[in-house]
Amino acid sequence: MVKIMKNGDIMTNSLERLQKVIAQSGVTSRRKAERLIVDGKVKVNSKVVNELGTKVTPSDDIEVNGVLLEKEEPVYYMLYKPRGVISSISDDKGRKVVTDYLGEVSERIYPIGRLDYDSSGILLLTNDGDFANLLMHPKHGVDKVYVAKIKGIPSKSELNNLKKGVKVDNDLLKVIGYNILEVDRQKTTMILELTLHEGKNRHIRRMMEGIGYPVSKLKREKYGLLTLHGMQPGNYRPLTPHEIKKMRHLAEN
Repeated sequence: MVKIMKNGDIMTNSLERLQKVIAQSGVTSRRKAERLIVDGKVKVNSKVVNELGTKVTPSDDIEVNGVLLEKEEPVYYMLYKPRGVISSISDDKGRKVVTDYLGEVSERIYPIGRLDYDSSGILLLTNDGDFANLLMHPKHGVDKVYVAKIKGIPSKSELNNLKKGVKVDNDLLKVIGYNILEVDRQKTTMILELTLHEGKNRHIRRMMEGIGYPVSKLKREKYGLLTLHGMQPGNYRPLTPHEIKKMRHLAEN
């Protein structure tokens, strides 16, 4: 339990750092949680706390910007996102969103990153903001493997430019590797496997358009150690403790 002393100091003899607990609640990332603490926007048991070293227990009441945190256990899910679905928890146009497929999940989850509306494949969802921030941060590049069907048949030198980088709208878009899976000369199409570390907005589609070969279909087939094996579009499952541990390890190393 956090003990608030008469002089306002805090004696910490509890379980988790305050900023980590806030991040795991899904409210914000750990870095932003630290800023909120320093700015005096966080209360523990009705007392303002602005020391980053503060630790709390599950029994403590924590308020962020006047809102009491819901005490949820962290959960982690993988969804095989179908095409034509928004990577969000709501949509003002009434379109289907990814959380519609996880209706039996009672916790307040949200997607880690996004997949384009017209793209399919692995999407992770959680209520653990710290875990989400770890996987999304550019410096923690966990391999993501995509399969893209493109219009046209680029040359070897054009494909090698993907590793060097393609400049599109002030972004340098590149892959760390590629494999040619299929070439159909009658239909003038190619199927490519592309591996990214950091994924920017519409990364692969913009990159391929940048070299003159637009993408007609795109699927994320692998994320770190996670694959779509045994799943169909719209299916979801919880991550195992081993998978969660390995994904953290991949991001941190």
